[in-house]
This record gives sequence, structure tokens and C-alpha cells, in this order.
Amino acid sequence: MKRWVALCAGIGLVVGCGAEPRHTPEPSASATGSAAPAPASSVPAAGPLGAAAYQAELRRIDQVLTGPARRLTRVRTAEGLADSMSTVAETLNTVAIRLAALTVTTRLNGVHELLKERIGVAAAQLTSSTRKTEDDARCGGVAYTSQQVQRQLRTDLKSAIVQLQRLKLSFGKTLPDPGPAPEPVRPRNGDILVRRAAEGTGQVKITNGTTHDVAVSIVGDGQPPGEPQVMVYIQSTKTTTVKRIGGTYHLYFKSGSDWDQSERKFRADCSFKKFDQTFGRNQGWQVNLQPTTRGNADTTQVEAY
Repeated sequence: MKRWVALCAGIGLVVGCGAEPRHTPEPSASATGSAAPAPASSVPAAGPLGAAAYQAELRRIDQVLTGPARRLTRVRTAEGLADSMSTVAETLNTVAIRLAALTVTTRLNGVHELLKERIGVAAAQLTSSTRKTEDDARCGGVAYTSQQVQRQLRTDLKSAIVQLQRLKLSFGKTLPDPGPAPEPVRPRNGDILVRRAAEGTGQVKITNGTTHDVAVSIVGDGQPPGEPQVMVYIQSTKTTTVKRIGGTYHLYFKSGSDWDQSERKFRADCSFKKFDQTFGRNQGWQVNLQPTTRGNADTTQVEAY
């Protein structure tokens, strides 16, 4: 349970509470893919390699990356995305071992070292972000989150690819390219995103004392959170007042980043909660979404809506 401030006009009772519990994600049940085969013979080519021989090695690496990288574009579930990320990371680690066994001419030494470094960075990024990415895919959608992973992979390798191109060498042509990321959208503080059903004289003043933007849903008693009477957007550290609320209602709020305007949801860092208490009709309330030891309102985690 978490304690929050929720005061009905004219009521001064405040009850203390403990610290906010830390949420621990459940371990994933999906199995990771097996290690990818080496991009070429385990016996390094005779060196030092010149431009033509090094290009041949880069071509072999591209061929090995093709299958695992394409899997990122075909996943349909959050678990499948996490599994594909692990497979790409394992493939990159295999490639890194192969590159470490090569020797190149002095002219290629700088870009060779850079490529090894960036491949290591890309593999580490995929490995460290797998759990968070899987969670984001559940709230923001698998296709969109997969495209974010693909963009990050290209970003991690970009500096090495550019340097190789300057030496007339080619690498990374088999990496998926989802195109540029969509422009970020952030509604104004207090924007009413949904208003439907009965109106009344009730009102609630909501302060978002957290570091994330939130979308608060005012849901009529007995209705699902996906069908709110009112949904209002509140930017971090801002306050707004919603008026003309009809009947008894419940307060749900979801927080996160990377707002999806068409779906009215966050695509990353998602959290979904509701106040346990019922808010009475035709009353004025003040609510602060930041947990506090002086709060008198409990909240619980709920399923994504």
C-alpha cells in the first residue's frame, strides 16, 4: 500500500504511513536464444589484413548478423522481443571474439579498434536493457518498442560505420532501419483528453508532485478504467482542477514517458495505480499524487488500461 494526500473539503484528518515499497518485476519465463555461430572459421585469417581482406571479414560479419537482426522486426510479443535482443547480443559477442583475433595494417588499426569497442557497447546495451524493454513493450506496444531497440543498435554502431565508410569500407548494411523516431508529443498541463457521460457539481484539485507526467482518469463507480468520465493530463510538478464531475467516482492514474496521443497512453516507464477509496459525489477534493508520510489515502497497482 502507498499513502497519498487526498483531502475532502472541510476534513482535516491526516494519517501517517510508512515508506513506499519497491516494486520488483517478476522474472521472465521466456528462454533466451542459443549462442550464434562464429562469423567465420575460428582460425584467424593470416594478417595483417589490408583493406580488401578486411572488407571480406566485414562482409562475413554482416551475413551472420542478418538473421538475428531481422528477428527484431518480426517479433509479436514482449517475451519474443526480449529473446531476440538476447540473441543479437550473443551474436555481437561472438563477432567481438572474432575481431579480437584479427590483426590489421596500421592504416586500419584505428577503425578496427573502434569497431571492436562499439560492438561491445551495443552488446552490453542490449543485455542491460532487456528487462526494461520487455516491460516497455507491454505498455507501449511491441512494434514501437522494437523499433526503438533497432534505432539504439544503429546509434551504438554508427561512429564505427561512419569511420569505415571514410576508408571506403562497408559494414552494417544488414541492420534493420526503422527510420527516424516520431516527434515527441506532450499535452499541455490540464488538457482534458476525454470527457463523456454525466456532469455534475463535483470537482477535484490534483497536484502531480512526481517527476513523471501522468494521465488521471475519473471513472464512474462500477465502470472500467478504460472508459473514464474524464481523463486529464498533468505534467510533472504541476497542478490542475477538474470540475463538473458527476456522481460517485474512482481515481486512476498512469504515469510514464513518451506519450502516444492517438492511443492515450505512455510508451515507456509505465505505471498504473488507483486510489482505494471512493470519491463522493458533489464534493470538492484535493489530491497530491506524490507519496507522503502525512497522507491519508491508499493506492494499489492495477493492470494496464
